[in-house]
Amino acid sequence: MHIQISPSILSADFGKLREEVDSVIAAGADRIHFDVMDGHFVPNISFGAPVLKWVDSKGLPIDAHLMISEPWKYYDDFVKAGATTLIVHAEACDDLRKRLEQIKEAGALPGVCLKPGTPVSAIADVLDIVDQVLVMTVEPGFSGQKFMADMLSKVKELREMGYEGHISIDGGVNLETAEQCREAGGDILAAASAIFKADDRKTAVEGLRG
Repeated sequence: MHIQISPSILSADFGKLREEVDSVIAAGADRIHFDVMDGHFVPNISFGAPVLKWVDSKGLPIDAHLMISEPWKYYDDFVKAGATTLIVHAEACDDLRKRLEQIKEAGALPGVCLKPGTPVSAIADVLDIVDQVLVMTVEPGFSGQKFMADMLSKVKELREMGYEGHISIDGGVNLETAEQCREAGGDILAAASAIFKADDRKTAVEGLRG
């Protein structure tokens, strides 16, 4: 299994965002993770589609993780801004299959995310249409939280159910926890401070990949 590393720009220096993105691409990143928070679905506010327009990923996929209420209202904005995959929360969608189908209609790959308290069974009936399942190993909203190792059982459960798409893991992923994520069956590791705060970002990316 090829492990992809997806730096989350939540920990980047926004005063020089393009240089920061260029830096992690040069360090060997496989994709870019873009955390969107609205202060309503999660207790923090980050940024939206206008900021994404400034992210030049040099052709790498961009995963827009929409930690927002009624995300479907903004699909077109994020696709036009450059998002490759739109990841919505199962907990934020009234009709999950419909909302995932709308992502495809908007021109992006559909992804679904599970908060720590949400079981895999909540998305079992949509696994046939999602390109990526994002398993949160912290409560969404803030970077730098402690890694919840018990959440990795969801990754194993998804693989045992026969899900063959991407499984990304986000929250507290660092050089110490990355090995557990890989062993559980995750193939995309989203990391913020572990990369952007590292003295050598290339070494950090290689270490996370294992």
